[in-house]
Amino acid sequence: MRVIGVFNRDGGTFKTTDMDQFAARAREVFAAHGHELEPRVVDGRSLIDELERAAGQAELLLAGGGDGTVSAAAGIAYKYGIPLGVIPAGTMNLFARSLGLPLKLEQALEALAGGEVTEIDIATANDRPFVHQFSVGIHPKLVKLRSALTYKSRIGKMLASCRAALGVLARPPNFTAEVATIRGIERRHTAGISISNNPFDEGHLPRADALDRGVLGIYIMKPLDAWGLVKLALGLARGKWKSLPEVIDREAHDVTIRFPSRKAGAVAVIDGELIALRQRVDLAIHPGALKVVVPAAHAEDSATAGLLATA
Repeated sequence: MRVIGVFNRDGGTFKTTDMDQFAARAREVFAAHGHELEPRVVDGRSLIDELERAAGQAELLLAGGGDGTVSAAAGIAYKYGIPLGVIPAGTMNLFARSLGLPLKLEQALEALAGGEVTEIDIATANDRPFVHQFSVGIHPKLVKLRSALTYKSRIGKMLASCRAALGVLARPPNFTAEVATIRGIERRHTAGISISNNPFDEGHLPRADALDRGVLGIYIMKPLDAWGLVKLALGLARGKWKSLPEVIDREAHDVTIRFPSRKAGAVAVIDGELIALRQRVDLAIHPGALKVVVPAAHAEDSATAGLLATA
Protein backbone atom coordinates (compact mmCIF):
# COMPACT_ATOMS: atom_id res chain seq x y z
CA MET A 1 0.00 0.00 0.00
CA ARG A 2 1.22 3.50 -0.84
CA VAL A 3 1.18 5.57 2.34
CA ILE A 4 1.99 9.27 2.58
CA GLY A 5 2.70 10.65 6.03
CA VAL A 6 2.26 14.38 6.59
CA PHE A 7 3.91 15.44 9.85
CA ASN A 8 3.49 18.97 11.20
CA ARG A 9 6.75 19.90 12.91
CA ASP A 10 4.98 22.90 14.51
CA GLY A 11 2.23 20.82 16.13
CA GLY A 12 1.98 19.00 19.45
CA THR A 13 4.96 17.01 20.71
CA PHE A 14 6.59 17.19 17.27
CA LYS A 15 7.81 20.65 18.30
CA THR A 16 10.41 18.93 20.47
CA THR A 17 10.95 15.79 18.34
CA ASP A 18 13.84 15.05 15.97
CA MET A 19 11.63 14.91 12.89
CA ASP A 20 14.27 13.47 10.54
CA GLN A 21 14.81 10.58 12.92
CA PHE A 22 11.05 10.08 13.40
CA ALA A 23 10.39 10.10 9.63
CA ALA A 24 13.13 7.54 9.05
CA ARG A 25 11.77 5.29 11.78
CA ALA A 26 8.21 5.57 10.43
CA ARG A 27 9.46 4.49 7.00
CA GLU A 28 11.22 1.47 8.52
CA VAL A 29 8.19 0.35 10.52
CA PHE A 30 5.81 0.53 7.57
CA ALA A 31 8.30 -1.20 5.27
CA ALA A 32 8.52 -4.09 7.76
CA HIS A 33 4.75 -4.54 7.30
CA GLY A 34 4.98 -4.43 3.50
CA HIS A 35 3.95 -0.81 2.94
CA GLU A 36 5.70 2.00 1.10
CA LEU A 37 5.68 5.12 3.28
CA GLU A 38 6.71 8.53 1.99
CA PRO A 39 7.12 10.90 4.98
CA ARG A 40 6.63 14.62 4.37
CA VAL A 41 7.65 16.91 7.23
CA VAL A 42 6.08 20.37 6.89
CA ASP A 43 5.53 23.50 8.93
CA GLY A 44 2.11 24.73 9.98
CA ARG A 45 1.79 27.18 7.09
CA SER A 46 2.19 24.41 4.50
CA LEU A 47 0.09 21.80 6.29
CA ILE A 48 -3.28 22.07 4.54
CA ASP A 49 -1.82 22.29 1.04
CA GLU A 50 0.38 19.26 1.71
CA LEU A 51 -2.50 17.25 3.17
CA GLU A 52 -4.56 18.01 0.06
CA ARG A 53 -1.70 16.95 -2.25
CA ALA A 54 -1.06 13.79 -0.27
CA ALA A 55 -4.73 12.80 -0.22
CA GLY A 56 -4.80 12.96 -4.02
CA GLN A 57 -1.77 10.67 -4.32
CA ALA A 58 -1.94 8.15 -1.47
CA GLU A 59 -3.93 5.02 -0.69
CA LEU A 60 -3.59 5.86 3.01
CA LEU A 61 -3.07 9.30 4.55
CA LEU A 62 -0.99 9.25 7.73
CA ALA A 63 -1.14 12.48 9.76
CA GLY A 64 0.78 13.61 12.81
CA GLY A 65 0.83 16.78 14.87
CA GLY A 66 -1.47 18.46 17.35
CA ASP A 67 -5.25 18.10 17.57
CA GLY A 68 -5.73 20.76 14.88
CA THR A 69 -3.53 18.82 12.47
CA VAL A 70 -5.43 15.59 13.05
CA SER A 71 -8.80 17.32 12.65
CA ALA A 72 -7.73 18.96 9.37
CA ALA A 73 -6.42 15.63 8.08
CA ALA A 74 -9.69 13.88 9.00
CA GLY A 75 -11.70 16.47 7.08
CA ILE A 76 -9.51 16.00 4.00
CA ALA A 77 -9.56 12.18 4.24
CA TYR A 78 -13.38 12.40 4.50
CA LYS A 79 -13.46 14.66 1.43
CA TYR A 80 -11.29 12.31 -0.66
CA GLY A 81 -12.76 9.08 0.70
CA ILE A 82 -9.40 7.58 1.69
CA PRO A 83 -8.39 5.99 5.02
CA LEU A 84 -6.68 8.06 7.70
CA GLY A 85 -4.00 6.94 10.13
CA VAL A 86 -3.53 9.15 13.21
CA ILE A 87 -0.15 9.68 14.89
CA PRO A 88 -0.99 10.75 18.51
CA ALA A 89 1.40 13.71 18.84
CA GLY A 90 -1.09 16.10 20.48
CA THR A 91 -1.55 17.15 24.10
CA MET A 92 -4.62 15.07 25.01
CA ASN A 93 -4.95 12.86 21.89
CA LEU A 94 -8.66 12.33 22.57
CA PHE A 95 -9.43 11.14 19.03
CA ALA A 96 -6.52 8.67 19.08
CA ARG A 97 -7.72 7.37 22.45
CA SER A 98 -11.19 6.78 21.02
CA LEU A 99 -9.60 4.81 18.17
CA GLY A 100 -7.77 2.59 20.67
CA LEU A 101 -4.32 3.70 19.51
CA PRO A 102 -1.26 3.51 21.78
CA LEU A 103 -0.13 6.99 22.82
CA LYS A 104 3.63 6.37 22.53
CA LEU A 105 4.88 7.22 19.05
CA GLU A 106 6.84 4.03 18.43
CA GLN A 107 3.95 1.83 19.53
CA ALA A 108 1.47 3.89 17.49
CA LEU A 109 3.55 3.39 14.33
CA GLU A 110 3.55 -0.37 14.86
CA ALA A 111 -0.19 -0.44 15.55
CA LEU A 112 -0.97 1.59 12.44
CA ALA A 113 1.37 -0.32 10.13
CA GLY A 114 -0.20 -3.59 11.22
CA GLY A 115 -3.70 -2.24 11.69
CA GLU A 116 -7.03 -2.55 9.95
CA VAL A 117 -9.30 -0.09 8.17
CA THR A 118 -12.74 0.49 9.64
CA GLU A 119 -15.49 3.07 9.18
CA ILE A 120 -16.51 5.54 11.87
CA ASP A 121 -18.73 8.59 12.12
CA ILE A 122 -17.67 12.16 11.46
CA ALA A 123 -19.63 15.31 12.30
CA THR A 124 -19.94 18.71 10.64
CA ALA A 125 -20.63 22.24 11.84
CA ASN A 126 -21.88 24.41 8.98
CA ASP A 127 -20.32 21.77 6.68
CA ARG A 128 -16.91 21.93 8.39
CA PRO A 129 -15.92 18.41 9.52
CA PHE A 130 -14.88 17.65 13.09
CA VAL A 131 -13.93 14.44 14.88
CA HIS A 132 -14.19 15.49 18.53
CA GLN A 133 -16.37 18.47 19.43
CA PHE A 134 -17.73 21.92 18.63
CA SER A 135 -17.99 24.23 21.64
CA VAL A 136 -19.14 27.72 22.60
CA GLY A 137 -18.85 29.52 25.94
CA ILE A 138 -16.47 28.12 28.56
CA HIS A 139 -14.19 26.14 26.24
CA PRO A 140 -13.52 28.91 23.68
CA LYS A 141 -12.84 31.39 26.47
CA LEU A 142 -10.30 29.02 28.00
CA VAL A 143 -8.61 28.43 24.62
CA LYS A 144 -8.57 32.15 23.85
CA LEU A 145 -6.96 32.98 27.20
CA ARG A 146 -4.44 30.15 26.81
CA SER A 147 -3.48 31.25 23.29
CA ALA A 148 -2.34 34.59 24.71
CA LEU A 149 0.23 32.77 26.86
CA THR A 150 3.62 31.46 25.73
CA TYR A 151 4.52 27.76 25.97
CA LYS A 152 6.84 25.46 24.04
CA SER A 153 6.01 21.97 25.26
CA ARG A 154 3.15 19.70 26.26
CA ILE A 155 3.78 20.43 29.95
CA GLY A 156 3.92 24.14 29.18
CA LYS A 157 0.57 23.93 27.43
CA MET A 158 -0.96 22.19 30.44
CA LEU A 159 0.36 24.88 32.77
CA ALA A 160 -0.98 27.57 30.43
CA SER A 161 -4.37 25.83 30.52
CA CYS A 162 -4.36 26.02 34.31
CA ARG A 163 -3.62 29.75 34.20
CA ALA A 164 -6.37 30.26 31.61
CA ALA A 165 -8.81 28.30 33.80
CA LEU A 166 -8.26 30.83 36.58
CA GLY A 167 -9.29 33.57 34.15
CA VAL A 168 -12.47 31.69 33.26
CA LEU A 169 -13.14 31.14 36.96
CA ALA A 170 -12.96 34.88 37.60
CA ARG A 171 -15.56 35.70 34.91
CA PRO A 172 -17.59 32.70 33.73
CA PRO A 173 -19.40 33.29 30.42
CA ASN A 174 -23.20 33.36 30.37
CA PHE A 175 -25.27 33.82 27.21
CA THR A 176 -28.53 32.83 25.52
CA ALA A 177 -28.84 30.13 22.88
CA GLU A 178 -31.71 28.44 21.03
CA VAL A 179 -31.07 24.71 20.55
CA ALA A 180 -33.28 23.05 17.93
CA THR A 181 -33.54 19.27 17.52
CA ILE A 182 -36.29 16.88 16.44
CA ARG A 183 -37.69 17.33 19.97
CA GLY A 184 -38.30 21.03 19.36
CA ILE A 185 -36.58 24.29 20.31
CA GLU A 186 -35.07 24.90 23.75
CA ARG A 187 -34.16 28.47 24.66
CA ARG A 188 -31.43 28.30 27.26
CA HIS A 189 -29.36 30.65 29.33
CA THR A 190 -26.05 28.84 29.46
CA ALA A 191 -22.36 29.03 30.34
CA GLY A 192 -21.37 26.74 27.51
CA ILE A 193 -22.54 24.24 24.91
CA SER A 194 -20.58 21.34 23.47
CA ILE A 195 -21.64 19.14 20.58
CA SER A 196 -19.62 15.94 20.24
CA ASN A 197 -19.03 13.41 17.48
CA ASN A 198 -20.88 10.60 19.28
CA PRO A 199 -21.85 10.93 22.96
CA PHE A 200 -19.06 11.25 25.48
CA ASP A 201 -18.71 8.46 28.01
CA GLU A 202 -18.45 9.21 31.71
CA GLY A 203 -14.84 9.54 32.77
CA HIS A 204 -11.96 11.88 33.51
CA LEU A 205 -11.56 12.87 29.86
CA PRO A 206 -14.48 14.10 27.72
CA ARG A 207 -14.29 11.60 24.88
CA ALA A 208 -16.35 8.91 23.16
CA ASP A 209 -15.34 5.30 23.67
CA ALA A 210 -17.20 4.40 20.48
CA LEU A 211 -17.38 6.48 17.30
CA ASP A 212 -20.00 4.48 15.41
CA ARG A 213 -23.22 5.13 17.35
CA GLY A 214 -24.53 7.51 14.70
CA VAL A 215 -25.63 10.34 17.02
CA LEU A 216 -24.30 13.64 18.31
CA GLY A 217 -23.78 14.26 22.00
CA ILE A 218 -25.28 17.57 23.19
CA TYR A 219 -24.07 19.08 26.47
CA ILE A 220 -25.55 22.32 27.77
CA MET A 221 -24.11 23.89 30.91
CA LYS A 222 -26.54 25.82 33.07
CA PRO A 223 -25.47 29.39 34.01
CA LEU A 224 -22.51 29.08 36.35
CA ASP A 225 -20.88 31.23 38.97
CA ALA A 226 -17.33 30.61 40.18
CA TRP A 227 -18.48 27.89 42.58
CA GLY A 228 -20.44 26.19 39.81
CA LEU A 229 -17.29 26.07 37.69
CA VAL A 230 -15.37 24.56 40.58
CA LYS A 231 -18.04 21.86 40.94
CA LEU A 232 -17.79 21.16 37.21
CA ALA A 233 -14.00 20.83 37.44
CA LEU A 234 -14.29 18.52 40.47
CA GLY A 235 -16.88 16.42 38.64
CA LEU A 236 -14.51 16.05 35.72
CA ALA A 237 -11.66 15.11 38.05
CA ARG A 238 -13.87 12.41 39.63
CA GLY A 239 -15.10 11.20 36.25
CA LYS A 240 -18.70 12.04 37.18
CA TRP A 241 -19.31 15.29 35.31
CA LYS A 242 -22.25 14.02 33.21
CA SER A 243 -24.31 13.33 36.32
CA LEU A 244 -23.98 16.88 37.68
CA PRO A 245 -27.26 18.84 37.84
CA GLU A 246 -25.48 21.71 36.06
CA VAL A 247 -25.10 19.58 32.90
CA ILE A 248 -28.02 18.97 30.52
CA ASP A 249 -27.33 15.85 28.44
CA ARG A 250 -29.02 15.23 25.07
CA GLU A 251 -28.52 13.15 21.90
CA ALA A 252 -29.63 13.88 18.33
CA HIS A 253 -28.75 13.12 14.72
CA ASP A 254 -28.65 16.82 13.93
CA VAL A 255 -29.00 20.07 15.82
CA THR A 256 -29.24 23.77 14.98
CA ILE A 257 -28.01 26.37 17.47
CA ARG A 258 -28.90 30.05 17.15
CA PHE A 259 -27.32 32.85 19.15
CA PRO A 260 -29.81 35.76 19.17
CA SER A 261 -27.50 38.05 21.16
CA ARG A 262 -24.19 37.07 19.57
CA LYS A 263 -21.53 39.73 20.13
CA ALA A 264 -19.15 40.96 17.47
CA GLY A 265 -15.95 38.96 17.63
CA ALA A 266 -17.57 35.99 19.34
CA VAL A 267 -15.68 32.73 18.85
CA ALA A 268 -16.25 28.98 19.03
CA VAL A 269 -13.86 26.04 19.21
CA ILE A 270 -13.85 23.15 16.79
CA ASP A 271 -11.45 20.31 17.64
CA GLY A 272 -9.33 22.66 19.71
CA GLU A 273 -9.11 25.47 17.12
CA LEU A 274 -10.71 28.90 17.55
CA ILE A 275 -13.11 29.94 14.78
CA ALA A 276 -15.50 32.86 14.30
CA LEU A 277 -18.94 32.10 15.72
CA ARG A 278 -21.83 32.45 13.29
CA GLN A 279 -25.30 33.44 14.46
CA ARG A 280 -26.63 30.07 13.29
CA VAL A 281 -24.70 26.79 13.42
CA ASP A 282 -26.08 23.64 11.80
CA LEU A 283 -24.51 20.43 13.12
CA ALA A 284 -24.98 16.91 11.78
CA ILE A 285 -23.57 13.40 12.16
CA HIS A 286 -22.45 11.38 9.13
CA PRO A 287 -22.51 7.68 10.11
CA GLY A 288 -19.66 5.55 8.79
CA ALA A 289 -18.39 8.33 6.51
CA LEU A 290 -14.75 8.38 7.67
CA LYS A 291 -12.32 5.51 7.09
CA VAL A 292 -9.63 5.17 9.76
CA VAL A 293 -6.88 2.73 10.68
CA VAL A 294 -7.20 1.12 14.10
CA PRO A 295 -5.14 -1.59 15.84
CA ALA A 296 -6.17 -5.03 14.60
CA ALA A 297 -7.52 -6.10 18.00
CA HIS A 298 -9.63 -2.93 18.22
CA ALA A 299 -11.37 -3.72 14.93
CA GLU A 300 -12.27 -7.37 15.62
CA ASP A 301 -15.91 -6.61 16.41
CA SER A 302 -16.45 -4.28 13.45
CA ALA A 303 -18.29 -5.72 10.47
CA THR A 304 -16.78 -3.04 8.23
CA ALA A 305 -13.15 -3.70 9.16
CA GLY A 306 -10.74 -4.76 6.45
CA LEU A 307 -7.07 -5.60 6.37
CA LEU A 308 -4.84 -2.57 5.81
CA ALA A 309 -2.87 -4.49 3.24
CA THR A 310 -5.95 -4.89 1.04
CA ALA A 311 -7.82 -1.65 1.86
